[in-house]
Amino acid sequence: MKKIALLGSTGSIGTQTLEIVRRQEDLQVTALAAGSNAALLEQQIREFLPEFAVLWDEKAASDLRVRVQDLNVTVLSGMEGLLTIAAAPGSEILVTAIVGMLGIRPTIAAIEAGKAIALANKETLVTAGHIIMPLARAKNVPILPVDSEHSAIFQSLNGETENKIHKIFLTASGGPFRGKKKEDLQHIQVEDALKHPNWSMGKKITIDSATMVNKGLEVMEAKWLFDVTLGQIQVVVHPQSVIHSMVEYEDGAVMAQLGTPDMRLPIQYALYYPKRRCLPGKRLDFFELANLTFEKPDLDTFHGLKLAFTAMEKGGNLPTAYNAANEKAVSLFLQKKISFLQIPELIQACMERCKFTKQPDVEEILETEADVYAYIESRW
Repeated sequence: MKKIALLGSTGSIGTQTLEIVRRQEDLQVTALAAGSNAALLEQQIREFLPEFAVLWDEKAASDLRVRVQDLNVTVLSGMEGLLTIAAAPGSEILVTAIVGMLGIRPTIAAIEAGKAIALANKETLVTAGHIIMPLARAKNVPILPVDSEHSAIFQSLNGETENKIHKIFLTASGGPFRGKKKEDLQHIQVEDALKHPNWSMGKKITIDSATMVNKGLEVMEAKWLFDVTLGQIQVVVHPQSVIHSMVEYEDGAVMAQLGTPDMRLPIQYALYYPKRRCLPGKRLDFFELANLTFEKPDLDTFHGLKLAFTAMEKGGNLPTAYNAANEKAVSLFLQKKISFLQIPELIQACMERCKFTKQPDVEEILETEADVYAYIESRW
């Protein structure tokens, strides 16, 4: 029986992780954590009977305690709760599907406790990769990527430990606005940006896909996960979302992972690595595929992607400023307080005013985040 703790259980990745648990008889959930959705977390607790449950919001946690007082579950709240379940001895693997930089400290706690990490929280490596990856190596803890693109790279590297990577091709669908120019995006509405052509995801990541900031975050994550230079990572727009990413080796051979756009596959692969399990669902039919096409990303229209390369090239706490600014900008866009094109403008403004720190510790990372938030809130 493999025991897992799940951060972000009520979100898109979290609910799909629990779908897998339902289908497999040898997975047990020991802890669940979410933001403020007490009603859904109650349902999950009653179904999966974890030892611990955490809600970030203390008021929601108080509500949850009343809801589940008939069950043998300890309800905690806030960062203290997240750290408790991350390090609790009852689980072997921590699934980090929580959104934002809240994932950094629990991930560190879980690594220090010797737990495997199924990583679906980009921000952890984007902002603290220089802390997380050396610590994981020192503790001999595997970081198992859950993002479809990073899982594809991970799978393409399987069995190739002695061979040198020449290049990583990180594929992107292009989102709902692929092929459009800046002038076409002047009056984009929230509803337009939430219509992703291939994937069903949460609102935040769907907007990130529309701006291609999501791909920028994935570039940063890939650099840390696979120990490559920025020059070895190439973003390729592949609108069919059949090839999830590729690795080119120094002899010119390219390994790719293909499949239908189904996030359950990389989630299950991380949970059972190195074994594969049967996963019901649609399979690729190569006779139905009319063609597979590839394009260069438009870095002028999707300026957020270009800014990601700049942030990662300079390093330090600049990726934190990039990520924090994007989080706030997306929130403002979803509230219809700024326009779609103002998202990368806000990111650039925050990067330009960021007080640079070359090797930020966790506190300095969180200070940078707080400074960016305060700056944006003072203006909007």
